[in-house]
Amino acid sequence: MRTKPGVLFVCVKNGGKSQMAGGLMRHLAGDNVTVYTAGTKPGPSLNAQSVESLAELGIDISGERTKAITADMLADVGLIITLGNEAVIEPVAGIEIRNWNTDEPSERGIAGMERMRLVRDDIQARVQALAAEFNAQSNT
Repeated sequence: MRTKPGVLFVCVKNGGKSQMAGGLMRHLAGDNVTVYTAGTKPGPSLNAQSVESLAELGIDISGERTKAITADMLADVGLIITLGNEAVIEPVAGIEIRNWNTDEPSERGIAGMERMRLVRDDIQARVQALAAEFNAQSNT
């Protein structure tokens, strides 16, 4: 039985958006929330611009590695957040699934670090709201 909230952030490659969300949640919630990240089709490595964009906030995810969803992860979470429209998760009994249709600045012609900072800021606002939601639940 879980004693604290657990969340699994999922994107396709587990190299960018889900890693940023995980790093931001760990930074905000510390040990109060169990945090996992995974990909539906994990890529070979982290997105360097994702790592750099969090480093600008003093958050180091450079030691993270891409990974697939595991049964251990699922046993330890009550919530799965998919980031973007491409990551699709089949329903899992007892686990809520939410989709964050995150900003995609490349659709507006924005690239490079400018794009990554906009993606990071969108995810950061969503993670802050989720952390506040978890905090409110633990105080009830």
